[in-house]
Amino acid sequence: MPHFVIDCSTPILEQELPEDIMQKVYDTVKSTGLFVPEEIKVRIRPFQHYNTGNTDDDFIHVFANIMEGRNTIQKMNLSKQIVTALKAMFPKVPIISMNVRDFEKATYCNKEMV
Repeated sequence: MPHFVIDCSTPILEQELPEDIMQKVYDTVKSTGLFVPEEIKVRIRPFQHYNTGNTDDDFIHVFANIMEGRNTIQKMNLSKQIVTALKAMFPKVPIISMNVRDFEKATYCNKEMV
């Protein structure tokens, strides 16, 4: 269920393989114990064209979309752990960030539910 979408500047993929970046995020998410490992989904979307504060600085931003039910401390720790892991992997990238969004159980639907 949890989806982790990594937006990044295209040059990021010249520094590390996409599979390695996604695996780092997956492993970090799994280590939190907040999710069933088989349900963790990670994708990466590189951007060739972007503007980061009127610069062309490289960036990484992770969007976490998770089912409601985790508290603010759990979500804060999840963000900090992922940003810490990516910072270690990309020490020269100036912009590394993340945010967590909750899905509502009442409005979520997948093909198994219809």
